[in-house]
Amino acid sequence: MSKREVLVDVRQLKKYFSMNTGWFGRGGKVLKAVDNISFQIHRGETFGLVGESGSGKSTTGRSIVRLYDVTSGSVYFDGQDLAPMKERELKPYRKRMQTIFQDPYSSLNPGMTVFELISEPMNIHGSLPERERRERIGELLEKVGLKREHLTRYPHEFSGGQRQRISIARALSVKPEFIVCDEPISALDVSVQAQVVNMLEDLQQELGLTYLFIAHDLSMVRHISDRIGVMYLGKLVEIADSEELYEHPAHPYSKALLSSILIPDPKAATQRIRLEGDLPSATADINGCRFRTRCPHAMERCAAEEPELQEISPGHFVACHLYDE
Repeated sequence: MSKREVLVDVRQLKKYFSMNTGWFGRGGKVLKAVDNISFQIHRGETFGLVGESGSGKSTTGRSIVRLYDVTSGSVYFDGQDLAPMKERELKPYRKRMQTIFQDPYSSLNPGMTVFELISEPMNIHGSLPERERRERIGELLEKVGLKREHLTRYPHEFSGGQRQRISIARALSVKPEFIVCDEPISALDVSVQAQVVNMLEDLQQELGLTYLFIAHDLSMVRHISDRIGVMYLGKLVEIADSEELYEHPAHPYSKALLSSILIPDPKAATQRIRLEGDLPSATADINGCRFRTRCPHAMERCAAEEPELQEISPGHFVACHLYDE
């Protein structure tokens, strides 16, 4: 199949959370975690999602796979809109979409063996006879760099990197097509991070997987991603091919974010862009551009009119008035 075939099509996605602050839940504010974003993920590619903590990256991923109900908008998976579906309608799609969570310490039940942990999704989505299942799980463990004799062990007997490998095997157990990798390396030692990312790339090539890769480590996102979206306060401010974004960032926020990457060369001259100004509250009603309070290029128009994503070069989109004609 063509790599350009769209598998996930997110259209005007919103996910708001009610924050009840008054007596009996009255007078609450609304947290606009994801506020009207649109993008596509092509079959077989890795789409990276970056941004500061609180930018809405993880909420976006969890809304796509319907771990969260969607406030409004559409999430098309292989041509079907998942947003309005009830749980019974979603069940066939849950098998095709899996998630690898950030913290393997909390995402694995400490009272279950490795065999039981990896079997759990298989039980939900159709079981195999135990002998076939044990063989299948043994193969999965070997794929993620563990051994078959680990089947009877418990999570506390493994290191953080090994636990994340178990989580990956668990996600693969039902043969998904699409995996949301929700900061899967941020809780791991630096020495282990590259191993896990390389393994994810190998599995993608072998199994034809499609990834949404959410991360804070910008250098690692560049390594694994085909295209990258940059989020700021619930909005997508830039989308581009990985190398294009890192070599020619367009949005002032993207430039500041990328300037923070540490280069392992003491002689390399890097100029850190320091953002000043206040970060707006995600519960505030913000007019115009959300980044304007920290942007060195802010102008009158930025306070009055919200910029829309526009294509400034082939495949490179940015939401900034600096690029308006």
